[in-house]
Amino acid sequence: MKKKSLYIIALASFSLLACKDFLDVKPTNSTDSSVTIQTIADAEVMINGLSQKLIQSTLYGRNMLLYADAKGGDLTIVSQGRGLDALYVFNHSVNTNSYSGFWTDGYNAILQTNNIIKSINELEANGTELDFRNYKGQALTLRALLHFDLVRLYGKTYTEDPNSLGIPIVTELLPTSAQPLRNTVSEVYTQIEEDLLEAAPLLSKTKSSGYVNYYANQAILARVYMTMGDFDKALSAAEEIIDSDEYSLYSNNEWVTSWKSQYAKESIYEINIAKDQGDLGTSSLAFYYMKSRDENALGNFTASDYFLDRLNQDETDVRWGVFTEDELGRQASCYKYAGSVDKSGDGKDTYTAVNIKVIRLSEIYLIAAESALKKSSPDKIKAANYLNEIRKRAPKLALATPASVTEQMILDEKSKELYGEGHRFWDIIRTNKTITFNDEHVGVNLSHREKSINRTFYKTILPIPQDEMNANPDIKVQQNPEY
Repeated sequence: MKKKSLYIIALASFSLLACKDFLDVKPTNSTDSSVTIQTIADAEVMINGLSQKLIQSTLYGRNMLLYADAKGGDLTIVSQGRGLDALYVFNHSVNTNSYSGFWTDGYNAILQTNNIIKSINELEANGTELDFRNYKGQALTLRALLHFDLVRLYGKTYTEDPNSLGIPIVTELLPTSAQPLRNTVSEVYTQIEEDLLEAAPLLSKTKSSGYVNYYANQAILARVYMTMGDFDKALSAAEEIIDSDEYSLYSNNEWVTSWKSQYAKESIYEINIAKDQGDLGTSSLAFYYMKSRDENALGNFTASDYFLDRLNQDETDVRWGVFTEDELGRQASCYKYAGSVDKSGDGKDTYTAVNIKVIRLSEIYLIAAESALKKSSPDKIKAANYLNEIRKRAPKLALATPASVTEQMILDEKSKELYGEGHRFWDIIRTNKTITFNDEHVGVNLSHREKSINRTFYKTILPIPQDEMNANPDIKVQQNPEY
């Protein structure tokens, strides 16, 4: 199917809004968010429909997470041609492997958030007595998350060049004639921050299963501030979550089995995947990380030797428990998203329908550690303490001290803890480090990248898709350099 541009998405949204027959049809649990909200039940249906958009394979259901690990050096491949290996070798052009689904489906989801916000704003302006604040807060937070991830995909990282081109900011339903141009990275981050700050007081502080709450909002804000290099604000947001006691870290005995659970005590934002309702089956994260010859999997991605060396600093590290032997005989195939190495899932009767854990408390502790270390008045005691809460998962490793704690130590721990969850590449890019790829296992075609790269390499940013340029000619002059 030909991918849609922003222009075509706007046209489709306009058509749906104009179609009375479509508006009359209201599924019980989810629907396209271009339907107008009238009641609280409608708002809940719209949020459910938005969640279904987010778990597509092109977004958080697979590619958004896989992207950062395939490109960050923690993964490798043992053969080309098994699927999505273009991410690993950076084989991107305007017409080939552009992964345009990020752009089209990302903006489609943003337009869903915009319709929810617009509908609620109109109801509030007309004096409704119904309380839609929580739903508006969720939509604003998810709009911010989508803009944040898209600007990381298509623009330079904030601390490299905030005045470079980012992505179009879209905060309203687009008319059919809309052909938005790219805003600067700085402008996009300003909008992200505004959305998150506006949403925060609207959201519940109660732990929520499958929905955005106040603490998920603060977690995203902590990610954003860390990426901007504002470590004082990042620490403040992270500590509000930690100090709330709403969530708690898994013990070492709980960590492996936690992947068999839905909405467990570390999950701050987890997107539900139900059997036959977003379950990607053989296109799921579980299947892409699974070892070859298991359930007819291809063994698409496995851990790099560099990652394994890091994890092997302690052979008793509890995180070995989600790895099993790959086709190379290494303990390197990750089964987090199968629920466990026995593929027991997370309570559903299919291991490929494991929920997507977008934000866990462990990440927040590591954000707090890095932010405490790098804030305007560094606090190495806090940095070491926050890091050690996660470092304890390797019982034989010496704990960090205020004298020994470093940025690299924190990044290494984050790699071990959040492997397969979509973080490594972004951490390397924002901290301006070099990525070295473990290409030794196979004759990988390296015509698209060198063995080692850093953020100056133009393919660390994706091209604006050709379909968007066809429909929006003025954006052609804003194409990313060298594409």
